[in-house]
Amino acid sequence: MPELPEVEILVRHLAPLVKSRTIQGVEIRRPRVLGPTPATEITQALNGARFTHLIRRGKFLLFSLRSAADREPILLVGHLGMTGRMYLLPHSAELPKHAAVVLDLGRHNFVYEDPRYFGRLTLDRSSLNRLGPEPLDPEFTVANFAADLRKSAQAIKIKLLDQSLVAGVGNIYASEALFRAGISPRIAARRLKPDQIERLHTAIREVLTAAIDAGSTLPLDFAGDTPNRNRNRLFYYGAAGPDSGFYQERLQVYDRADAPCVRCATPIRRLIQAARSTFFCPQCQRK
Repeated sequence: MPELPEVEILVRHLAPLVKSRTIQGVEIRRPRVLGPTPATEITQALNGARFTHLIRRGKFLLFSLRSAADREPILLVGHLGMTGRMYLLPHSAELPKHAAVVLDLGRHNFVYEDPRYFGRLTLDRSSLNRLGPEPLDPEFTVANFAADLRKSAQAIKIKLLDQSLVAGVGNIYASEALFRAGISPRIAARRLKPDQIERLHTAIREVLTAAIDAGSTLPLDFAGDTPNRNRNRLFYYGAAGPDSGFYQERLQVYDRADAPCVRCATPIRRLIQAARSTFFCPQCQRK
């Protein structure tokens, strides 16, 4: 599942492409991705509306639009789920098999493609109400982070996946941040000491920033047409050329089970927590 860095990079790519573009037609191919918004409601709202700007909130894409028929701005909420892609395609190009929603922008179509249909493109905002602070914003402070962790008996790795604690951190970057901070993924959140919490706070910011910087330099193919797209790992919506795996080399523990730790050469271990894979070094991250 794409996490904060992947969504941030996609937002930076899409924002200038859709800005000021007017939706001339709406084609709903998979109504389930609109839930709970009815297809008729979203079609009526978007037809003739103009994109004004696009931002990220957690793992969500927030498209703001204005319509001549409505005084209030329209907020279209997008989420990629596990396999979703959003990109512009020439109007003359054949639409992909798993296109869920297609917005006619004139010379181009805006395509939301999702083979598993776990993502969303909806007018419903309720998911945003449960989000915690943005980890790269000033509101994400060590003091508030510590206060929230003290309330939880969950293992710290599981707690980091709670989007009400901090928005946008997922399985990959939780493992990476814990390794950078030298913290066992199995320790209870409320048992972390002040210095551990401060290290983890710093590590979360550092690993997300590094991932955004790295992905920003990749020659990404956002339509995912290149044969190597599945080799791209985090930026799985596609990278062109032989360098598609270069960011994976910067991951220190994630998906590196049995490989030597970059610090101490101890084999990286994998365990299952809350039905998700966790990767850690048993030496550098002792409980």
